Amino acid sequence: MSSPAPRPSRVHYAWVTLGAVTFLLLASGGVRAAIGVFVKPLEAEFGWTRTNLGSVAALSVFMFGLASPFMGRVADRFGARWVLAAGVFLVAVGSVATAGVGQLWQLFATVGVIAAVGAAAGGPGVGSALVTRWFDRQRGIALGVIGAGMAAGQLLILPLAQVLLDSLGWRGAYLVMGLGLLVLVVPVALLLITNDPRERGLTPLGAIGALAPPPTPAQIDAERIPVGEAVRTWPFLLLCGSFWVCGYTTFGVVLAHFIPHATDLGFDAHQAVQAMAVMGSMNVVGTIVSGWLCDRYGPKLPLALYYLLRGVSLFLLPFVTTVPGLYAFAALFGLNFISTVPATTTLTTRIYGKYSVGELSGWIYASHQLGGAIGSLASGWLFDTRGDYTAAFVAAGAWALIATVMVLLIRDEPLTRGGARPTRRVAVPA
Repeated sequence: MSSPAPRPSRVHYAWVTLGAVTFLLLASGGVRAAIGVFVKPLEAEFGWTRTNLGSVAALSVFMFGLASPFMGRVADRFGARWVLAAGVFLVAVGSVATAGVGQLWQLFATVGVIAAVGAAAGGPGVGSALVTRWFDRQRGIALGVIGAGMAAGQLLILPLAQVLLDSLGWRGAYLVMGLGLLVLVVPVALLLITNDPRERGLTPLGAIGALAPPPTPAQIDAERIPVGEAVRTWPFLLLCGSFWVCGYTTFGVVLAHFIPHATDLGFDAHQAVQAMAVMGSMNVVGTIVSGWLCDRYGPKLPLALYYLLRGVSLFLLPFVTTVPGLYAFAALFGLNFISTVPATTTLTTRIYGKYSVGELSGWIYASHQLGGAIGSLASGWLFDTRGDYTAAFVAAGAWALIATVMVLLIRDEPLTRGGARPTRRVAVPA
């Protein structure tokens, strides 16, 4: 009498992969972002100015953006597992090395270069490339979970960094965070992450059809649309342009200037920080909901709606004069702060394919970082010339409306390498 066939697992391994990737992004991104917690201790011990330390942060943003497309290309070509593990390892090395710095150039090297390149390798572009291989169905919500993990990293790691700072000093805090990444996070990448579901004898979640062997590098290259071709197509240019606006309005304007604006209006600093906490909490909610909306309605219309709501909220910000109003703005803005990430990545995958998303998302993220740098500088200049942030917020709102139009102009149709030229396939709709 034959034994009964084993019951298949009710949980697809795609969800294990998603959990591991989210944990990696949460931990490595949160540790890298913790530099703000250590500004005053570094300033007190070494006498470094805010300009000095701000330059370290600026270099970190620049290196993250510069490295992202190259890390994404490696992940597209060879798989994301080792890229993610190496990224977390570099963030850990940068954190441990920061514990021993004694000169400013060393901080530039550890935080501005090593940890930033590691964060790019263990960042959302590479993580998204992996997740798109595991999810054919519910891909939007999977990408939303990744975005929520990025937001949660700042909510969880920054308070932890403050606790470590209070109990161990800034050197001890950096050392513990770096060792924690090495001991707790790197093994997760090596043990739980698989580059492709077919390496485990599985099909992607929701895939239709028989199990095929894992693709060879030659097959991946044949399906991949390189950036040299993508840059000659309208969807890629519009995705980069709209995500440039995303960086300009979020990292460039709100993260850099919201708290100074609030305190200039007479709000207590603690109230401004609490409003940022509300914003961060709503990031998590908004990003997961964004993924669900992308699965249900497609990514294009939700993405356009996010930019429209962002523009409206920025136009209203100069008129906020009460504490409830401040929190209401923070909640509204937080809902669409990172919600653009799953929508943009889903749209990129649908148009250019899952073997192109790592590299192309890397370049799209690079445009985001550039927008953040320009937005921060432009908003500071507008404040210096006009005496308040009204013009800066209005300009940011106008950019958000322009991004809304950019997204609506994107033709959401798949492209293939070879055959018809991409430039003829993706004319902007009339």
